[in-house]
Amino acid sequence: MIERAPFGKTGHRSSRVIFGAAALAAMSQERSDRVLAQVTGAGVNHIDTAASYGESELRLAPWLADHRHEVFLASKTDRRDASGARAQLELSLERLGVQRLDLIQFHNLVEPGDWETVHRSGGALEAMLAARDEGLVDHIGVTGHGTRIARMHIRSLGEFDYDSVLFPYNFTMMSDPSYRADVRELLGLCSLRGVATQTIKAVARRRWRANPERRFSWYEPLTDPGAVGRAVDYVLGRPGLFLNSTSDARLLPLILDAASQRRGVPGDEAMRADVEDQQMEALFDGGDLERI
Repeated sequence: MIERAPFGKTGHRSSRVIFGAAALAAMSQERSDRVLAQVTGAGVNHIDTAASYGESELRLAPWLADHRHEVFLASKTDRRDASGARAQLELSLERLGVQRLDLIQFHNLVEPGDWETVHRSGGALEAMLAARDEGLVDHIGVTGHGTRIARMHIRSLGEFDYDSVLFPYNFTMMSDPSYRADVRELLGLCSLRGVATQTIKAVARRRWRANPERRFSWYEPLTDPGAVGRAVDYVLGRPGLFLNSTSDARLLPLILDAASQRRGVPGDEAMRADVEDQQMEALFDGGDLERI
């Protein structure tokens, strides 16, 4: 079974693999039910979705009708103003068929203008604080992509006592000295303040070089079992980090299997060998590749 750990100061012990329900975005209900049975059967008790993840919330609803009490349920809003964020939260609750969320997160809050809107009077934070007071959400977090997000999360934590952060974490990104320094500073701050630290893109290989007929993710993931296992170990070998699974559900068995085995952090030599063998590339570069 997958190890569980305190999810920051929320009081919940979450599986260290969090099911990224973006995988359900374009899935049939029958297939979604099978995937949910698979992940929860492996001991996953934390589900992360978003209003913008296609039909994900609707695919979760039938399962949640019977299993809501078994999982920590998180969603996200990408609206920056109070009225828009409130409306999106209410729609998410309706689509999920639930009365409250354990965690609502501001989705990809990296641009300075968006950040200012969220945190000023009439912004999304104001609306989510009111929703928390009403019992519609229990906790508030912030997420993001790209090389700037760790620094922006540090700024966000200086403005408000968020319960969780989410950011990319893998060997290729952590090989960037500037990003690595920002992440280490962020992790130190989160440790001091009891903020849960979620990671994404653990099994990313590179951006797509071709245009396949059907994509399950906007980036190309690793598929080699050994490389996937080492990529999972690279995250979970570090205490306190949670790993959000990829939107390509075909890789779930490999990720869940690797997460159920405690092997520690792979050495840099092994990780560099994977970068070469798998022709891995950073998803973000601080420039042209920063946006998705």
